[in-house]
Amino acid sequence: MSSIEQNQPRPAMPVVRPVTFADLRACLAQGIADFRRAPLFGLFFGAVYAMGGLLIVAVVFRLDMSYLAYPLAIGFALIGPFVAVGLYEVSRRLEAGRPLDWPGVLRVIYDQRRRELSWMAFVVLFVLWIWLYQVRLLIALFLGSRASIDLGRFVHAVVSTPEGLTFLAVGHLVGAVLALVLFSVTVIACPLLLDRNVDFVTAIVTSVKTVATSPIPMIFWGLMVVALILIASLPAFLGLLVVLPVLGHATWHLYRRAVAP
Repeated sequence: MSSIEQNQPRPAMPVVRPVTFADLRACLAQGIADFRRAPLFGLFFGAVYAMGGLLIVAVVFRLDMSYLAYPLAIGFALIGPFVAVGLYEVSRRLEAGRPLDWPGVLRVIYDQRRRELSWMAFVVLFVLWIWLYQVRLLIALFLGSRASIDLGRFVHAVVSTPEGLTFLAVGHLVGAVLALVLFSVTVIACPLLLDRNVDFVTAIVTSVKTVATSPIPMIFWGLMVVALILIASLPAFLGLLVVLPVLGHATWHLYRRAVAP
């Protein structure tokens, strides 16, 4: 390492501020306002996310792995903050009074491949891989021969046997822990990495500190996001055309309130 590199100052650790339920309401209102100001961008990114959901469902049933539909649905909801990078950029431009144009917004997304945000993709994929692996492991441990690739038989085995009910209880407990981890490391990290020149470890630490500083409002936010995305996914994922952009814009404003300028 050269002396110049050694003497360069390290970026200061972002300062985390408490988040209240009033902040959450304000962020949702700002998210709706941003969607109304730039509806075409919101509909576009919402459509991309919806098509991703349809592709996941098609692959799961094509491979006769319908028992993974439920855990994949939860995981699909939790990667929303990472998918919504384009919406963060739209909100950032609206906030700064900068013009909105498709080449500019898409170029920012494309340029993230050379920045720290690309490393977050590996973090998210790693957690999701653990998520799916623990589902397969718990199925083998608790259901064994009762497990079936047929969705109807699998559901019957889960809800009508002691082993199946134990599988549900343990699976939801383990899934809740992994969901909290994934939510904590991404909710603030993704917009922070888009907005500032920090490394992804700093972004993850800042995101976790935000959740730890205001655990009740932030966990409520995470539960609300998952619930809204799941509900929006029920009508063939069409609800995501509106729900995803509103939540994406709102998450940007949540980051701006949670992390000091």
